[in-house]
Amino acid sequence: MSYCYLFVPGNRFDRFEKAHETDSNFVVIDLEDAVSPQDKKTARENASNWLNTKNSNIYKTIIRINGIDSEYFESDVESLKNHQITTLMVPKVESASSLKQLESSINSKDIRFIPIIESALGLKNIHEIAQSERVERLAFGSVDFQLDTGIPTEGNALLFTRSTIVIASAAAKLRAPIDGVTLDINNQDQLRDDINYAKSLGFGAKLCIHPSQVQLTIEGFKPSESEIAWAKEICNASALANGGAIRLNGKLVDLPVVLRAQRILEDIK
Repeated sequence: MSYCYLFVPGNRFDRFEKAHETDSNFVVIDLEDAVSPQDKKTARENASNWLNTKNSNIYKTIIRINGIDSEYFESDVESLKNHQITTLMVPKVESASSLKQLESSINSKDIRFIPIIESALGLKNIHEIAQSERVERLAFGSVDFQLDTGIPTEGNALLFTRSTIVIASAAAKLRAPIDGVTLDINNQDQLRDDINYAKSLGFGAKLCIHPSQVQLTIEGFKPSESEIAWAKEICNASALANGGAIRLNGKLVDLPVVLRAQRILEDIK
């Protein structure tokens, strides 16, 4: 059950614990976009210090490092080598080879990657990226993607991109991808619309930039009570049929419907 990934700026150590106290499934300590060049070193040190504290939770903490082509990349990786980390979020990924480079730079075989697709080249190579060995899930950096491509608006202007990310995730047998941020932190209606739109396209989670976005994001992406009840009814009928044809409420239920119901129940575990 992972619907919400909450960013916290790496140079704001005072916000780390507060972010972890939210209901967000993951907290992403950001060493990249949220941190100015003069604060990069401080952000690195803060992340390292946090991972050493008793309040840290390595299973809830994700570090977003700077891009592999960035001048800060090597220092970021070096600062994290002696810590237990389960996941790194990797911005501006444009090739599978760049993830191989990251893999060779770290000293742990257990760390998983969340590549962020933020450019036309990243989208072009998305299937190779998605099928890279350590990829846990894909994320969409919509704001940077718009900057790279010159697309001025959201919504249908990014429909092809979002659908491509969803299809690449499914083809690589990954979990449903993570949608980009909603920048207006005071507009709950906009956030709700963005969540519903992303979910309708096949996204399963969202990047958040403020604690006020957490609860609505979780509620928006998790299955509703009616969906859960439907899934339980389908799975119970399937179990009773013992592999035979299923007839429920006057309708025949085929295998894809059963598998969809099973996926809903697996998602809430």
